[in-house]
Amino acid sequence: MNGRVVADRYELSTVIGQGGMGQVWTAYDARLGRRVAVKLLRPDHMQAGTAADEMRRRFVRECRVTAQVTHPGLVTVHDAGTDSDDLYLVMQYVEGADLADHLAEHEPYPWPWAVSVAAQLCAVLAAVHAVPIVHRDLKPRNVMVKPDGTITVLDLGVASVIDTDTTRLTHTGSPIGSPAYMAPEQAMGGAVGPYTDLYALGVLLHELLSGNVPFAGSTALGVLHRHLYEPPLPVRRVRPEIPEPLEAIVLRLLAKDPRHRPTGAQEVYEALTPLLPAHGAPSGPLDPTRPFLRPFAPWPDRAATPPAPAAPAPPSVPQLDVAAAVDEVKRLLGEGSVTQAVDMLGGILPAAAAEHGESSPVVRILRKQYATTLMDDGQYRRALPELRRLAEDRTADAGPADPQTLQFRHDAAHCLEQLGEPAAALAEYRAVLPHYEHDTDPARAFDVRHRVGNLLLAVGDHIGARHQLEALLYDTERAYGPYHQLPAELRRALTRQRQFHGG
Repeated sequence: MNGRVVADRYELSTVIGQGGMGQVWTAYDARLGRRVAVKLLRPDHMQAGTAADEMRRRFVRECRVTAQVTHPGLVTVHDAGTDSDDLYLVMQYVEGADLADHLAEHEPYPWPWAVSVAAQLCAVLAAVHAVPIVHRDLKPRNVMVKPDGTITVLDLGVASVIDTDTTRLTHTGSPIGSPAYMAPEQAMGGAVGPYTDLYALGVLLHELLSGNVPFAGSTALGVLHRHLYEPPLPVRRVRPEIPEPLEAIVLRLLAKDPRHRPTGAQEVYEALTPLLPAHGAPSGPLDPTRPFLRPFAPWPDRAATPPAPAAPAPPSVPQLDVAAAVDEVKRLLGEGSVTQAVDMLGGILPAAAAEHGESSPVVRILRKQYATTLMDDGQYRRALPELRRLAEDRTADAGPADPQTLQFRHDAAHCLEQLGEPAAALAEYRAVLPHYEHDTDPARAFDVRHRVGNLLLAVGDHIGARHQLEALLYDTERAYGPYHQLPAELRRALTRQRQFHGG
């Protein structure tokens, strides 16, 4: 396969990573004359039951969402698309060593190094979770230590592409992720959120400090069982020289219940700040304390590189004719240019409201399209207030049981779920569920009940989740038969819960 050219541009050179769903290659970008990394994924090796075309659509969307995050600690996405039967993702080539190799070469890992790595990862996660994106597979192999000591996180969004719906399982019945770094709610197949990445950060930090992951075993099921039931070994029992506040941070990150973990990556960073190295010189290349000892210093033996020119601001749409703008939005959406459509809709709305009034039909139609497009672009934080406003207006006009009112509230719940607010999402789904249960088509009610069950797992109510999923299994088997995908998936989830909890 050496010498293959992807998308008539990227000439593959050497395999640098391989897994069950694809490969990572070093490659040469013939157009810009630079080395890049190309990840190739095969849709038929991903999630069973999903058509290849749908998987490609998800892949391109997820890459677009990932590309919204700009952070020096995150690998840059250059390009994405399809080539023959492969999905391809082109990223910057990151020079250095992955964190697993770095740990192996420097064991025991100096605890100031572990603090410096964790602090840099917190900065990345804070930016990622603000989008919001959940990494889902944070582990040492997905973290690079560059020669200047800075950390770069890889594979953002790839786990989400493989399994976009947080409540779904792979065809083997296993949750997406690596068992050694998997949070309890993820192991149970529940909804994931930023709190899930914080748990993985706790596992990673424990491994750096102690030399081992907190929960190991000979089988994936055994490892996941230990995540659910066993307390982690406090790291000071292995290395007494580690500061007590650092051990306390690790134990909070590894809390079984997401509600007992820190509220976010920002809080963890603030807790780590007093432990960061404040003076001295780096011990050599690949020293992760360097960014704190010599902020923004040039790389060793390298001249400073001038900053890249700033990207031009997106064009505004002043005094744009509303009808013409709507046609332009339709054209952009038809071409898949979702981000440009979002910008244009955001620009039209104030002008349309000024011309026609906030409560006019044209403004409400535009606001609905704006909210839908924001969701399609993965901008859930911006979509949520728009959906809440639409729901309030529609409730006032047509009542709380109106189908459009319910759709707005359902979409708002989905936004809350994606933003990592499981308790709020749970309350919103429960509020709309009684209305859907009276529909002649049970599909929407089944979907909401499934989400409720997985959100109950996410908030630690395992008994409530099991009762919810058992009742749903009974009803879906009556409606669809035992061999339909949904009841089969529910049986796998319940079997896994029984393995973990007994009964």
